[in-house]
Amino acid sequence: MREPFSQSQSVRFCGFGGQGIILSAMILGEALVVKRGLYASQTQSYGSEARGGQCQAELMISTRPVLSPMLACNDILVAMSPQSLKTYIGALKERGKLFVDSALVSLESGERERFDVFAAPFVDEAVALGSRMSANMVMLGYFVTVTGFLECDQLKELVREKLNKKFWEVNAKCIDRGHELATKRS
Repeated sequence: MREPFSQSQSVRFCGFGGQGIILSAMILGEALVVKRGLYASQTQSYGSEARGGQCQAELMISTRPVLSPMLACNDILVAMSPQSLKTYIGALKERGKLFVDSALVSLESGERERFDVFAAPFVDEAVALGSRMSANMVMLGYFVTVTGFLECDQLKELVREKLNKKFWEVNAKCIDRGHELATKRS
């Protein structure tokens, strides 16, 4: 696997409550620490609504200890809803990586030229596999395949260890589907 880190990366996951946004950042961060030996720090915020309110999680990943959990600009933005894209796109570095759910999020004029865009229908694919709630797993499988941060098997190992066992089969299928979508893209 190629080493994707020169020093550090800032990743922001955003969407609405119930999409597994915060869980995605936690799983990815822990997987990078446990499986790759990197350093990670994660912060999160969300609205007062139990589900449906805007939420975000920022993950700092580094080859060195993380001294600040946030940066002014993100290297990568993962937007799972139109409102979250609108809120956080301004903090994405020019030529940063932008991941969006293509069935939910439309890009405005110029965004494809300013950023490296990666789009796939994460929710639709999860629904087709039997679990709308696992859209974040489709996204993570796609994300790690595109970025090279982890192998999908490393991600699946951590998901199997940390998440409810009764959802293991569908989560594994969703991660694999995300990997397939990313592989077909290139």
